[in-house]
Amino acid sequence: MQSTNDNGQRKRLLTGDRPTGRLHLGHYVGSLANRVRLQEEYECYFLLADYQALGDHIDEIDRIRDSVIQVTLDWLAVGLDPERSSFVIQSAVPEHAELHMLFTMLVSVPRLERNPTLKAEMANLGKRENISVGFMAYPVSQAADILLPKAHIVPVGEDQMPHIEMTREIARKFNRVYGEVFPVPDGMVGTVPRLVGTDGQAKMSKSLGNCIYLSDDEAAVTAKVRTMYTDPTRIHPTDPGHVEGNPVFMYHDAFNSDKAEVEDLKERYRAGRVGDVEVKQKLVRALNEFLDPIRERRSYFEQHMDEVKHALLAGTARGKKVAEATMAEVRAAMRIASYID
Repeated sequence: MQSTNDNGQRKRLLTGDRPTGRLHLGHYVGSLANRVRLQEEYECYFLLADYQALGDHIDEIDRIRDSVIQVTLDWLAVGLDPERSSFVIQSAVPEHAELHMLFTMLVSVPRLERNPTLKAEMANLGKRENISVGFMAYPVSQAADILLPKAHIVPVGEDQMPHIEMTREIARKFNRVYGEVFPVPDGMVGTVPRLVGTDGQAKMSKSLGNCIYLSDDEAAVTAKVRTMYTDPTRIHPTDPGHVEGNPVFMYHDAFNSDKAEVEDLKERYRAGRVGDVEVKQKLVRALNEFLDPIRERRSYFEQHMDEVKHALLAGTARGKKVAEATMAEVRAAMRIASYID
């Protein structure tokens, strides 16, 4: 069933990824699964946000260029369809930068600094003098990305919801000051709001090295699960264990399709009748069963790179056409770029 607006047109969806490396299981539960499900219902635009990647990778252009392809392969592998959706390279649509610049005039520095996700990411970068203006303003860039195609819905991870709220504020302020141009979008969090990393200490993150990637082979998955944190209070397999907050069981809940097996493992774990080794072995099996079709599709597209490049060229062209129409409305509403008319 398609979701339509008052004019009977399909509503639009925008989300994307910074191309700084391959995607992992956290990306899947946080956003990718929703994207696959919703591409039948919405007119979808999936953004490769390479401008934003420059914020903390300005000296890694080759990495960003390669990651554009790697992320596209991951999208195709999980089932995003470039015939039904548009894969858009941010830097190939300069209207993203133009709208970002205009939106920076609508957001104060104190408002940016109150954004909890930005505060956390700035803290991870260390000394304040090392933080670029571009990185600090990336929530405004995200707002421009979302509003440029006039998106109605944005599938994101839970940690990105503060950016969606800022986007909603910007849309309302622009509409109030200059006239109704933008819909006020809604965020959509995945069924697993946040997937903890294999270290059990933080969310799954490329920079922390606690990821299981969608492209990991069976050996890599086995090795990573073997070293996963479990219940630190449990010394012996016969000790009663905690399931809640236990990373291994979080992954079972998210990826093990055999729910009866998961419930059995939980019951025995709480009673001290199953060891971590068996729980992890069954998680390895479940993860590899989940990843096998993804690996197979990725392998196909790796051998058909012409299809990958066509998806990027065609999708970016569609995104550019939509962006040009939106910016024409923005300029008209603001009465700029027409001073000699």
